[in-house]
Amino acid sequence: GDLERWVSDMGLGHEEGFGAPCLKCKDKCEGFELHFWRKICRNCKCGQEEHDVITSNEEDRKVGKLFEDTKYTTLIAKLKTDGIPVYKRNVMILTNPVAAKKDISINTARHYMQMLPKEKQPVAGSEGAQYRKKQLAKQLPAHDQDPSKCHELSPNEVKQMEQFVKKYKNEALGVGDVKLPSEVEAKATGKAMPNNGDRSTSATVGAMEDKSAGQKGSLYSCYRCKLHMKEGDPAVYAERAGYDKLWHPACFVCCTCSELLVDMIYFWKNGKLYCGRHYCDSEKPRCAGCDELIFSSEYTQAEGQNWHLKHFCCFDCDCVLAGEIYVMVNDKPICKPCYVKNHAVVCQGCHNAIDPEVQRVSYNNFNWHATTECFLCSCCSKCLIGQKFMPIEGMVFCSVECKKKMMS
Repeated sequence: GDLERWVSDMGLGHEEGFGAPCLKCKDKCEGFELHFWRKICRNCKCGQEEHDVITSNEEDRKVGKLFEDTKYTTLIAKLKTDGIPVYKRNVMILTNPVAAKKDISINTARHYMQMLPKEKQPVAGSEGAQYRKKQLAKQLPAHDQDPSKCHELSPNEVKQMEQFVKKYKNEALGVGDVKLPSEVEAKATGKAMPNNGDRSTSATVGAMEDKSAGQKGSLYSCYRCKLHMKEGDPAVYAERAGYDKLWHPACFVCCTCSELLVDMIYFWKNGKLYCGRHYCDSEKPRCAGCDELIFSSEYTQAEGQNWHLKHFCCFDCDCVLAGEIYVMVNDKPICKPCYVKNHAVVCQGCHNAIDPEVQRVSYNNFNWHATTECFLCSCCSKCLIGQKFMPIEGMVFCSVECKKKMMS
């Protein structure tokens, strides 16, 4: 059934290499061609996650490296050939991340999955599987944990990054536990429950001491939405937050992007859950050009964003913009020549592109140079600058009479 397919193939879709068409642009993209430092397609400017070029094996290696040298080593296996850690994805959902495989029952796992939004349930071959794959790429970018995936880091920057990664692994990284609140409380209050190697029994006891032994499941409140849990429903716990806090499965989301935390991998900071990307953003500036964290003391701030000094470039042609005129298009800086060529609006009067530095008149989606040669009555050619006018389908008129003449 769905659960069995989900467990064995969770998140797997068809794997395509370079050249895969963009899932977002579809026929508009000629195929994926990686930009040499931007982490995007050179042809359509979309991210790698939109092209489905990252294979499941690459994903598993990435997450395996994230869990390396942490308490979550039971979630990874070493390849015999090269010793590279690989994520054992089927263990993630059905078990306590460090406990025995039978810690969470099949029924609890099935109930957990059913409580997720239908379009986000990671059943193999489904919309939810594709959602999971995209979120894995967005929330846990390889270049946030592996210096070798970054572009031209200096030896000092590599050292700083390694220290940063070690710090967040020790202080923030965690994996959610799917548990029934009644079972957690039973353990905390000393009732007879199988231990199954649970790593968090003592922590749970301390966290749950103030709850009455007879409390019903319906009285447990979700830490995010504050609504009561339904009795018998599984909840997600985060060890770093303490076992006095629990979440509805659909509420276990990043506090910044509000997306489900992929495979329940979270980062805990100041009483909030973060995905990997937004935790790192809260600690370090991120270059808006290459998407990498900035470990250099010198960088540029422009348009409310941060940039490596050499990456404040035109999004279209990659020319350096320091000291140059540029225009922001969809939050991306564009040099003046590229703007005029690719993005400028066209004057309804002369049908030429309107330079970004000159004045123009705009009405709805129509534009004119604000000159006596272009912004004229479409009938009598009277200049309309500073005058009242009547717009009709891209034409403008100085009077009802002129409108009637032209329309007749």
